[in-house]
Amino acid sequence: MGLPIIGHLARAGFRTLATDLDSTKQPSVESKTALWRPDAASLARECDIVLVCVGFDREVCELLVQGGAFSSARRGSVCAVLSTIHPKTIQDLSRQSRAVGLEVIDSTVCRGGDAADRGALLSFVGGPRPIVERVTPVLRAYSTDVVHTGDVGSAQVAKAVNNLIMWACLVADHEGLALAQRYGLDTDLMRDALAMSSAANEALAKWGTQTMAWAEDDMAIVAEMAAARGVALPQADVTREICRALKPRRFKLDQYGR
Repeated sequence: MGLPIIGHLARAGFRTLATDLDSTKQPSVESKTALWRPDAASLARECDIVLVCVGFDREVCELLVQGGAFSSARRGSVCAVLSTIHPKTIQDLSRQSRAVGLEVIDSTVCRGGDAADRGALLSFVGGPRPIVERVTPVLRAYSTDVVHTGDVGSAQVAKAVNNLIMWACLVADHEGLALAQRYGLDTDLMRDALAMSSAANEALAKWGTQTMAWAEDDMAIVAEMAAARGVALPQADVTREICRALKPRRFKLDQYGR
């Protein structure tokens, strides 16, 4: 999702710098009228606001700590982490960063790749209100909605809840349409009808365009969060097992229907 976000930032008039471990992405970045930098440390030296969009907790930590962004960042600059990671990870990074004069907050994004392309993401933002207000004009370059969820880490909680419900809906849609198919119903007709009913949900509206590629990782974070607070989430446990089984595959109607 990083590349379309870069394009929206540049079109909004922000001087936009970007980097990636994969240097072959440089031409794509420059096609968005953004400036390429060889690494995160050199980028952080030039920026007042840094957005991090990588896959996992480990990558965020390596990028900010071992990658030198903390030591290279301008004092008073802000680093907003768009990645979906554990709330404790972002809270630990936020505490560490203040020692070098850097504010680390979480700014998770929802609605998927299509919304990223259109600049219509939803951003949950966790951090002190003055910092959130400072970065909001940047977030609005690629988000139609920005919600301040509370302190640092709260945006990760909001995103985890969003993903928990999204994957549960996708699994339920899959099973319901497979049942309808077995009984000879036209599944396209059913999808249209369900979209007008109490069963309407976003995963159903995007049927056939979503994969389970990130489901297991999302649900693992939910499981860790629930265990840490002693919350039982039995449906989430079942959803996680189904997501794990379907992760390598594209989500197709007949996987249960055959």
